[in-house]
Amino acid sequence: MQMNDKPILICYDGSSGAARAIETAAALVGPRRAVVLDVASSMTPAESLAGTYSAMAGAALAETHAAEAVRIAAEGTEIARSSGFDAVARATRAVPTWEGIVEIADELDAPVIVVGSRGLRGLNEALHGSVSHQVAEHAGRPVLIVPPRDKRHPNANGRSGRVRRIERC
Repeated sequence: MQMNDKPILICYDGSSGAARAIETAAALVGPRRAVVLDVASSMTPAESLAGTYSAMAGAALAETHAAEAVRIAAEGTEIARSSGFDAVARATRAVPTWEGIVEIADELDAPVIVVGSRGLRGLNEALHGSVSHQVAEHAGRPVLIVPPRDKRHPNANGRSGRVRRIERC
């Protein structure tokens, strides 16, 4: 199987940044096969507490999160198809999220992982984490991280310029 025969993995969480990542990937890699993945969110602390009091409540919450992941992946698949990809939806559950992404990429032997970025830096990134950075660090394959449209930083002249950051895998 040639590299172009293998599907790329596109991470989609329903955000505008994830939709932008799909459109950017389409412009860069052109039409090809793709798997659009949403990783089901873990339970919030309140949901987790409720789940400890009732196994049925915990199971129902997990089912709700899984169904939402399927819906979100299908939404992303439609965006990918309208952008020129031959795309299929896929949903999984993993904690942390980046591990689920890397696991599916390994399973598919995806030539590239596409992920949007919230553009967090410094303390914000330390507090909220960065799925895109964790994926790039652990994937062992190319990762296309698409920054938010409005994220800019000063260049050497002190003027704002586009973010130009290359993540190494």
